[in-house]
Amino acid sequence: MGIGGGIALIVIGAILSFGVKDAIDAVNLEVIGYICMGAGVLALILAIALNAQRSNTTHREVVEHREVPPAPPQV
Repeated sequence: MGIGGGIALIVIGAILSFGVKDAIDAVNLEVIGYICMGAGVLALILAIALNAQRSNTTHREVVEHREVPPAPPQV
């Protein structure tokens, strides 16, 4: 789940918390919305941290140089 998934969870949670006024027996949609928003914020923070860590890499080129001794003279 990346940045898009975190944003999607935040949006779905906000819709459930603030936009839906229906009631389902034994299910509190407002609390489920807050849980989704919290999970979305956590996923967003983790995705941003992992992307920052991934882009902070350096690459080095390793070149191996071997000197070949000259061939012995042919007689």
